[in-house]
Amino acid sequence: MQTFLNKRLFKMKTFNFFAKMLFVMSAVVLSACSDNGDDNSGGGGGTTEQILFGDGTQIGNGDQEFTIKESHTLKKGTYVLKGWVYVDAGATLTIEPGTIIKGDKATKAALIVQRGGKIMAEGSATAPIIFTSNQAKGSRKPGDWGGVILLGKAKNNGNVMTIEGGPNADHGGSDDTDNSGVLSYVRIEFAGYPFKEDQEINGLTLGSVGSGTKLDHIQVSYSNDDSYEWFGGTVSAKYLVAYHGWDDDFDTDNGFSGKLQFLLSVRHPKIADYSLSNGFESDNNKDGVATTPFTSAVFSNVTFIGPIGQDASFANTTQYITGGDMFPDNGSKLGTFQAAMHIRRNSRLNCFNSVAVGFPVGLILDNEKGTTQTAATDGNLKLQNLYFAGMTILGSDINKNYLDQLSTDGKTISDAGKPSFSSTFFRLTANNNKVYDNISDLKLKQPNSLIASPSYAPSADSPLLGAAAFTDAALQSGFDKVSYVGAFASDAAADNWLAGWTNFDPQNTTY
Repeated sequence: MQTFLNKRLFKMKTFNFFAKMLFVMSAVVLSACSDNGDDNSGGGGGTTEQILFGDGTQIGNGDQEFTIKESHTLKKGTYVLKGWVYVDAGATLTIEPGTIIKGDKATKAALIVQRGGKIMAEGSATAPIIFTSNQAKGSRKPGDWGGVILLGKAKNNGNVMTIEGGPNADHGGSDDTDNSGVLSYVRIEFAGYPFKEDQEINGLTLGSVGSGTKLDHIQVSYSNDDSYEWFGGTVSAKYLVAYHGWDDDFDTDNGFSGKLQFLLSVRHPKIADYSLSNGFESDNNKDGVATTPFTSAVFSNVTFIGPIGQDASFANTTQYITGGDMFPDNGSKLGTFQAAMHIRRNSRLNCFNSVAVGFPVGLILDNEKGTTQTAATDGNLKLQNLYFAGMTILGSDINKNYLDQLSTDGKTISDAGKPSFSSTFFRLTANNNKVYDNISDLKLKQPNSLIASPSYAPSADSPLLGAAAFTDAALQSGFDKVSYVGAFASDAAADNWLAGWTNFDPQNTTY
């Protein structure tokens, strides 16, 4: 009997030991994600939802349907994002400053914030939140992982729409003040995995995101598609950087109507997309139909640094544009550069107080679908107080055409003896735009991303200083009334909003 009792006692102690160990291990895994004080029972018998796996540093389980259904706080640390991770309606994912999230290449990782869900990613200048590649330093490429997608309930001109790129996620509604959370002091690097041909997620994709959302101090680098793309919505933003992207830098579609100020776009002269890469690409919708709300976003104080002038041997050909060390060999196709601004398909984009240098074409107002030129003539599309320098030609009216000749249909030359509508409109006295033959005429400090210490700010004697104007009605609210054209007043510490949180060499950074 005593032997039996001793064996029973040993078994009970063993069971209790393993039970305690299981409890401790579960607590460790779940402690990295606190519940923010929310009730996280989730209807699952009172157990807290698990979003971290393995050793507690893996977000998602690696498939393309993982959904965060409850609110969690991701403590400061380094994590690997695996598969498609959705933040569901009613849930909030909070990410602490200084957190690093690495997208997994094998599972095509992406973070998708659904309509009604929120992300609270509020870093700081000294502790930015970083989304980057999980590949080793020195071997990172554009398209190593998917990207970040925010979806909201604001209006677009296509009703409820499925976001491009592959995720099973909708956006759109009637709440223009909808709040999808915060992205502040955030970097997104090496995103844009092509899930199918011509179906890449952008670095940062915004679908019908409402004005209650806060976007500022965001850098997207080496995206394998557009750096930023807005599909409808009303969200505004300040202090955005698009660095060495593959396709377009700032793409606006489907009735986007936000206000944006202080943006920097920098091209790498060897990286361009098959579809032709632009600074702005703007559509009302893919068919150019005059549906409302129109794409009518208002931009001010943008600096576009094109490929020309950064490399003395630059040639806008696929023999030169090779992708260099950043060619991902993932199905993406290299192409050539096109325009600083390509506005088409009934877009009514507005841009003020901005500077663009070194593109094959300055401006394309494209009438192939819709009546974009009429919108410009009628004052519904405003391009004012813009400074262009070092363009091969000032304007073209036809996509993929590098001739400054008049076209009214966006397909054929109407009159080869007349300059394009685009260049004529740009030079209208009322628009107060300026054209310089040479980039150096603008007296930017060091506008070359290929040198060790570039500076995209104006020198003290630059014509950009004191040249801004904020008299147009579109600029009366939501904009800082600064005196300078472009994104910077100078490169002095007090004026340098890039300081501390940006990174222009993520390939060689140890994360």
